[in-house]
Amino acid sequence: MYFLALATDYDETLAHGGIVDEAPRAALARVKSSGRRLFLVTGRQLPDLESVFGDLSLFDRVVAENGALLYNPATREERLLAEPPPALFIERLKERRVEPLSVGRCIVATLEPEESAVLEEIHDLGLELQIIFNKGSVMVLPSGVNKATGLLAALADVGLSAHNVVAVGDAENDHALLRACGCGAAVANALSMLRGAADIVLDGHCGAGVVELVERLLRDEAALIPRRQSVRIGGDAQGREALLEPTGGSVLVAGQSGIGKSTLAIAFIEKIAEAGFEFCVLDPEGDYDALEPAVAVGEATSPPHTEEVLTLVERLGANVVVNTQALTAAERPAYFAQLLPRIASIRARTGRPHWLVVDEAHHLLPAGRGDVKSVLPEELPSVILITVHPKALSEAVLRTVRTFIAVGPHAGEFVAEFCGAAGLGSPPPAPRPSDDQILFWAVGLGAPYVLRAPEPVHSHQRHTRKYAEGNLGEDRSFYFRGPSGKLKLRAHNLMQFLEMAAGVDDATWDHHRQKRDYSEWFRRNIKDEELAREAEAIEGDERLDARQSRTRIAEAVRRRYTAPSAGDSI
Repeated sequence: MYFLALATDYDETLAHGGIVDEAPRAALARVKSSGRRLFLVTGRQLPDLESVFGDLSLFDRVVAENGALLYNPATREERLLAEPPPALFIERLKERRVEPLSVGRCIVATLEPEESAVLEEIHDLGLELQIIFNKGSVMVLPSGVNKATGLLAALADVGLSAHNVVAVGDAENDHALLRACGCGAAVANALSMLRGAADIVLDGHCGAGVVELVERLLRDEAALIPRRQSVRIGGDAQGREALLEPTGGSVLVAGQSGIGKSTLAIAFIEKIAEAGFEFCVLDPEGDYDALEPAVAVGEATSPPHTEEVLTLVERLGANVVVNTQALTAAERPAYFAQLLPRIASIRARTGRPHWLVVDEAHHLLPAGRGDVKSVLPEELPSVILITVHPKALSEAVLRTVRTFIAVGPHAGEFVAEFCGAAGLGSPPPAPRPSDDQILFWAVGLGAPYVLRAPEPVHSHQRHTRKYAEGNLGEDRSFYFRGPSGKLKLRAHNLMQFLEMAAGVDDATWDHHRQKRDYSEWFRRNIKDEELAREAEAIEGDERLDARQSRTRIAEAVRRRYTAPSAGDSI
């Protein structure tokens, strides 16, 4: 399920003339029996609401007084979400014979045209109060309090995000409510402005409209998900938009090592965060430690604790990076196999994290691993998988892919590899992207097309601890082998590289310099294009001898990375 809750207004939405018929009551019961939550969000005061509706236990929470009061029917606990009105304000309204006048725990209510007198008293007393209209009703509340703020407080109580809520209303005071939720619906009798702002306009009036919404929710909730729930990553000259959609399978990003896949993923994650979605990144190599806004669990020398990860994922509003760099390549699939089902369980219950990003996915979900299918859901919605080779991924994973993105000049080859590994037959023709483009394909829907690659808004910070002091693993370390290949000195981080470089003979240093091995290592395994370009220029400068080139490369490294264990020069 994507929509895990329904939030409904009361008067002239759920109810007509203050009365809720049997059909909408039964529809709400069906929503509850489907495992979803129910929220009643109303401008009415709680005693008044109980008198007209009766037992409120069907609802998980009731937001009364237009967002100012939160009520838990199961415990009968009331929580005021705003300051009550000053007594002097009420006295002045009574002196001016404002009628009718209803005073709740926080709300002050009357009818039009009394808003003029109310506004004058607010001005004369210098109060920070607002007037909210509701089809002839006039409600006075503290500034910033509305149905949306009240619902958000209710959702925080049960650990749900507003993205996973369908809301329905009819009047002026429902605008904020519908905007705040993942899908906003208006009943047929709603004000024209609200109908124009809603994602869905129902055919039924009042309770009949709610029944219609419930039937659509239970029959095909995916049809209710508006386009604004997708994350736009770009478009092409023909007006086609590239979207990361919240349902319908996973996204696979493929490209050569060192081509910029992690940087592209960070741009995607930034867009996900800007849209208010929560994310969790599975990070085998420490590429996302500095990602904001997120909390990183695990370090280069310390593996992540599963319970700490799950506690953070469970927390509403939290974004998590799980750094598995301290685990060996052989240990990572087993760790992920026990973590993924538990994250999937949290997602099924809360809808969060909205997006899961799995970098170096072939490390965690490799081809040939027999138990991958048993730990995967049938679909992997809102999951971004990043890999060097699609064929290195489990076939069970490849079958979940609905969006394929390839990076680099060999993008068409990656499309062909993906189609072959996923059993999709002959690949469609694919254009060749330029350096600043990516190839985007909605799998099975037309042909791939190119679009400009989105760039991170914030600079991709170098992860100094990982590259300077961590263990990059055997496959990403630098090896000083010398001109005759007799050496095998492994530097598993930049500090070791500098120390070993200071000790090797000139012939060994120049052997690797002439082959451009240093710049290639910086580019492919350190993933620092700027450092690679500077090293490349030093390697190609024939005026420099071995000592001078070593010193220049050391200076370039130290400008970018903390180097507490190295000397001043090499």
